[in-house]
This record gives sequence, structure tokens and C-alpha cells, in this order.
Amino acid sequence: MNMRANTLTDKFVNNDVGFDDDIVVVFDSDCILCSHWVRFILRHEASENVRFASSRKTFGKALADRFDFKPEDLNLTYLVVRRGQALTKSDATVILLGELKRPWSWFCVLRFIPRVIRDGIYDIVARNRLRWFGMKKDCLLPTPEQRHRFLD
Repeated sequence: MNMRANTLTDKFVNNDVGFDDDIVVVFDSDCILCSHWVRFILRHEASENVRFASSRKTFGKALADRFDFKPEDLNLTYLVVRRGQALTKSDATVILLGELKRPWSWFCVLRFIPRVIRDGIYDIVARNRLRWFGMKKDCLLPTPEQRHRFLD
């Protein structure tokens, strides 16, 4: 792990969450849909302030624990930490959409749909994601240029 990642790890896990504009996404690295979403973000983000951590590795587990998320919670959603706030389900998705280049960022208008509807749709996809999309047999391997963005 490089120096930037070590600094992020220390600050995020030691209750100093919310510095700079860094956003951390804790995701299920075994889920094909989740891994594709991470790749999509990497390909279309407007700036490089989103970091990633597997929910199955040390940093992802520690950050989730910091916000009282258990491993079984992360089977149904991913966790986004931004400015000291933990976001999940459709709120997390809307925040990440806002980090993308146009035209993808325009989808953050979804925030105007009531959360109960957004989260209802999210829950259906989350419950069925492994059946619909499957699981990876090997983990997501970032390119050397992307490696500094992964915290585990």
C-alpha cells in the first residue's frame, strides 16, 4: 500500500473521516455487478477523489465496523463514506453518480424520486444480484495506474 493509501487508512479508521473531498466505497469484490460498477466509476469519474475497499478485506471491514456495519449488512448494500457520513443503497448511488462526467452525472436527478421508491428498487436488485449477474471467481484487479485508488 502506498503512502497516500496508508494516510487514508489511518484517517478513515481512526475516526478522522471526512477530510478533503475523498469518498470511499466499500463494495463486495466477489459480486460481478459490484465490480462492474467500480470499473464504470473508474472509467467515467470527473476527478480521482473516489477510493475503493473490498468488504472482504481488512480496511473495508474496519471502515464498515467504524460505522456499525456488519458483514451481513454489506451483503445487501455497499457503503459510501463522504465527509464523515455513511451512505448506503440509493443515497450512496446518487452521490457516486454526482462524481461522474456528463452525461452520467445527470442521473443524480434520481435523488428527487422519494427514497422509499429508490431503495425499494435497490433492494430488489441487491437481493437478486448474485442470481442475475453471478459471482467472480477471481477478484477485481486494478491496473497499475488505478492501484493507488484501492485501500486494501
